[in-house]
Amino acid sequence: MSGTDGAERRALLPRRLRHLAEYALARGLCGLFGALPVDWASALGGGLGRALGPRLAISNRARANLARAFPDRGAAEREAIVAGMWAHLGRVLAEYPHLARIADPGGGRVEIVGGEHVAALRDDGVGAVCIGGHIGNWELLPLVAARAGLPLVNVYRAPNNPLVARLLRRLRGGGVFHPKGPEASRAAVAALRRGGHIGVLVDQKLNEGVLAPFFGRDAMTATTPARLAARFGVPLACFRVERLGDARFRYTVHPPLELPRDGDGGVDAAAAAREINAILEGWIRERPEQWLWLHRRWPEDGEATARPPEDRAWAPPRAPDRGGRRTN
Repeated sequence: MSGTDGAERRALLPRRLRHLAEYALARGLCGLFGALPVDWASALGGGLGRALGPRLAISNRARANLARAFPDRGAAEREAIVAGMWAHLGRVLAEYPHLARIADPGGGRVEIVGGEHVAALRDDGVGAVCIGGHIGNWELLPLVAARAGLPLVNVYRAPNNPLVARLLRRLRGGGVFHPKGPEASRAAVAALRRGGHIGVLVDQKLNEGVLAPFFGRDAMTATTPARLAARFGVPLACFRVERLGDARFRYTVHPPLELPRDGDGGVDAAAAAREINAILEGWIRERPEQWLWLHRRWPEDGEATARPPEDRAWAPPRAPDRGGRRTN
């Protein structure tokens, strides 16, 4: 082993130890929350989140985002949203061991609105692009859909810690999960080709796409969902989860979007991205404490906004002949 290899191994050791420590903490908390009744676990997670989260340095990013998004609200009101966000996030984390029970159709914890749209997406013989955001308990989005007969191929951003990522995969349900990247791109395209359904959360920081207004400021926004829907001639539908109290939720499926057209009659993916941002913003304004304000969703002052185009693996040059399948 060369000296360079030895130095690299020694440099990796602290990261591995940190990953092991994080995993041990996550496993311990899962064991604790999993041993409690659902509502007790959710309440305990919410209390811990509210008590500890606002004290963390990363909360300053949430405060800055809120000041820009809600300049008309006072500091005290924005601080209450920060505390509410952490309480909500604590509940989400504490509910991981109970996701299957929460999503149980006979459990009465999830009220479904727009079930007819789920049935239509399931039974129309074509695939769909299903989008949502980190609102409510977003982990219920694929799980409830799967329980309704609509399994999704889900594209997500994996945690930096691979051990924690594997733990979360075991706790999730509702289809197949692929970390964002070339493999996920291929899996999503393959699913749409065979008439399957894909799920993507589209509300957090991106490094590609187009700049589109979000809370009055331009944010890099994905055009991939609209481009995929257009190329494969499938619906683009928005899914929303709201927390109604404790571990009880409203799960809303909206009718497929009418994709905007450009002057040549093709789908205007940039206009669709603006429309999606407007929908998400409306949901967040209704329940701002239920959104994850911790990401760098907007470019920082002075940050370059030019970005490379989105991964072309997401959208092949030509969609296969759908044999009369519906086109948006």
